[in-house]
Amino acid sequence: MALDSEVAPAVAPEIEYDAKKAGNVNVDEKSVSKDVALVGDSVTESPGEERMGTRARLFAYMKTREFWMTLILGQVLALANISSSTFTTLLDDEGTVIPAFQTFFNYVLLNIVYTSFTIYKYGFKGWARLVWRDGWRYIILAFFDVEGNYFVVLAYDYTTLLSAELFGLWTIVVVVTISLVLLKVRYHLTQYIGIFIACAGLGLLIASDYLRGADYSGSNRLKGDLFALLGDTMYGFSNCYEEFMVSKRPMYEVIGQLGFWGMIINGTQAAIFDRPGFRKAVWNGKVGGYLTGYTLVLFIFYTLAPIMFRISSATFFNISMLTMNFWGLIMGLEVFHYTVPALYPVAFVMIIIGFFVYFLTEGVLGEAKKPWLGDDQQKGVEGLGTGRRAQQSGHLIV
Repeated sequence: MALDSEVAPAVAPEIEYDAKKAGNVNVDEKSVSKDVALVGDSVTESPGEERMGTRARLFAYMKTREFWMTLILGQVLALANISSSTFTTLLDDEGTVIPAFQTFFNYVLLNIVYTSFTIYKYGFKGWARLVWRDGWRYIILAFFDVEGNYFVVLAYDYTTLLSAELFGLWTIVVVVTISLVLLKVRYHLTQYIGIFIACAGLGLLIASDYLRGADYSGSNRLKGDLFALLGDTMYGFSNCYEEFMVSKRPMYEVIGQLGFWGMIINGTQAAIFDRPGFRKAVWNGKVGGYLTGYTLVLFIFYTLAPIMFRISSATFFNISMLTMNFWGLIMGLEVFHYTVPALYPVAFVMIIIGFFVYFLTEGVLGEAKKPWLGDDQQKGVEGLGTGRRAQQSGHLIV
């Protein structure tokens, strides 16, 4: 899979896609001037900025409102992700363990909402041509996403909690490697330092859990560790591929296709592997409520994640997820009656510091300017959160 290859055809402005031309869209290749001078609190980008070097870029991105939007969005996603894990724990406590099937409803909801909107925008024939022409791309994306979810859940059944948390760092390694090799991303030294500080913060969280005995034994630790590595690797490929796709195609198309193919792949997998779980599952009002909550928070997560991939990157998306343990503790104070370990606040502050260091020398466009889209981002879609929108309208979001 060559992520730096052209997704043909590149799509025109996101909200103005012509359904009748869905099979043969010509992107306006007219170059956008690099010297964009915008007023107020809008984005400014010029070649002189790069010539002036790192010192001129110091704190440049942090002075933009997009930086704070990125930080907040990352924490909203982390909160949604840990909320889904909390609902899974509550389902387990009720005796309902159906890891593949419980995610099936999320893909169904994504498909209903976003595929319907895609058909509205393209027309049914345009959507059918999309599936015929580019369906294989989205099958790959959906496969990585479904299997990442499945194998990480399996890992928790076999290995220890601390091992599963530690292997979560592997996703960041995979994402950085793919971004360097396939997407041609070049990181600043401060970004590597920021990643290290944030990961060290997670290490402190894990050390805190170890010291207070917050662990459980695994039935087959080697098997569980291998599942964790495989699942986290799948997550890494899924995140990078989704970042690549949403930079070139409308978000509703990408999310809709992810839901459509994910529903088929996940549904088939659930029918094969979740049959023993169905026979043992408990079905009552609580379980129905937990499944509903799980589906809704995942729907929010899958809706917002593409925006994060556009305005930032798969790398920052994953280091934002490092705060999940802290938000899980906050939830657990009420739901599971946890106590606050002394090292948790310190670790959380370390992770947040890592976020700031990561963006210390970023330019005013941050990571929204994708290297695979060209200097003027002419190969990308003009939509919410894209560098092309920032260059044309002055803002990534609004």
